[in-house]
Amino acid sequence: MKKNISQKKSFRKQRVHRKMQTLAHWPRLVVFRSLKQISAQIIDDEEGKILISATSLELKSPKKRNTKTEIAVQIGKIIAKRAQEKNIKKIVFDRSGYKYHGRVKALAETARKEGLEF
Repeated sequence: MKKNISQKKSFRKQRVHRKMQTLAHWPRLVVFRSLKQISAQIIDDEEGKILISATSLELKSPKKRNTKTEIAVQIGKIIAKRAQEKNIKKIVFDRSGYKYHGRVKALAETARKEGLEF
């Protein structure tokens, strides 16, 4: 029996969340992407609070249109800079069931380059 896209995403999400339960003492970097936008949040699961957030709606560049991957890179830089301002260095990366590919990968690798440790 073939699985549809939402079932595959659900299985990936469950697998990732099982692994993250052992690392619950670190903040979690959660990525959400839609067809047009991307956002990232750093969440403290122990307190249940959002510590830092960044979204592509914050970026405004009227002169040139960036690709979605370039926007994801900019969000990765912003989230890493804000995390360092709050002395957050180690995090757990939660890709929310998305494949580690394209925009999600670009955001994660940029955050790593900017100093966050996954």
